[in-house]
Amino acid sequence: MLVRKKRYAVIVTTYGEVEHVTVKNLWPSSRKILRAVTRQIVTIPEALICFIADYRSTRHYIKWKLNRYRSSLLAVNRAQTRHLSEALASSRSQFLLTIELTVTDAYYFVPPYLEEKLQELQEDYDGILIVPMIPVESAFSCGVACQMAIDVYGESMFGKVKVLSKLWDDEHLHRLYADYLFRSISEEIRQQRGGKIGLLLVIHGTLVKDRAGNEPTVFTGLAETTAFFEAMKQTIMADPENIFRDVRQGCINHSRGGEWTADTIEKALTEFKAEGYDGVVMFPWGFFADNSETEFDARKKLEEAAFPLSQYVRCINDTPEFCNWLSQRVLNALHSLHNLQGATEHLEAQQ
Repeated sequence: MLVRKKRYAVIVTTYGEVEHVTVKNLWPSSRKILRAVTRQIVTIPEALICFIADYRSTRHYIKWKLNRYRSSLLAVNRAQTRHLSEALASSRSQFLLTIELTVTDAYYFVPPYLEEKLQELQEDYDGILIVPMIPVESAFSCGVACQMAIDVYGESMFGKVKVLSKLWDDEHLHRLYADYLFRSISEEIRQQRGGKIGLLLVIHGTLVKDRAGNEPTVFTGLAETTAFFEAMKQTIMADPENIFRDVRQGCINHSRGGEWTADTIEKALTEFKAEGYDGVVMFPWGFFADNSETEFDARKKLEEAAFPLSQYVRCINDTPEFCNWLSQRVLNALHSLHNLQGATEHLEAQQ
């Protein structure tokens, strides 16, 4: 008797940004952001959501058009998805021979939407692995994916859906990041080894206190962000290739909801300037893929700081080393989900 292979799907997901910049395309994305993320920390009436979203859409449209900016986030995520699929296909894992596997992409705020992809795959797949392409989890990042999975699967989620997490807490990623960073540094900056060169590690900031001055009731990922930064700083400063006098964190914050992380990009750049640094390298280590916050907003701040030497190092994106590392994390998570289901089915058969 032939035993049917279990079918699993891996969904590589992230926020998503509009590729073809029109106000009409930006409207639904902005509204979904406010409904899914902003309302977790600020109470916003439904009518006001539309007004704020439409205002933000118009503002982004004007700014991006004037600067001829076009987001690369979706293109990068699609490339990451493709290379992850190829890395898994070339794996020698015997486990993969026992299952059927599909690797696809989806997004929180632009099509194809994650919640619709989950609904589409629900009936035909035995298990789903969601891979949020953001290293530090919080209610604002992978928490959005978790909530969408709960909305679709309900109580059955915990036996059928797994969300990849704690990617930040992996020494292999720290080492991969450091190696990528050092080989990306320009020769001009590398020759300044005896000078004062600073490294600015960029990440999305998070809420520290709400508007009443209390600790937020949602999971912000603040402790994880701090631990991630300290681990990366230690790895970089101890490396024989290190040319940096100091490593500092630069957070990208929002302006609403309360008090956000104090170590901002602006603060770090101001301090580097006041301390007479000859140059600054910016690396968005808090993002796996370049997006408007990194390659447009953060990079623009570095350029405006006008150091004698400066360099923006792109996110890790779809580099082969990253995709190979991610494929191993995905493989381990799939194996874990498969084993959990097997154990549950065995217990049910015993009853």
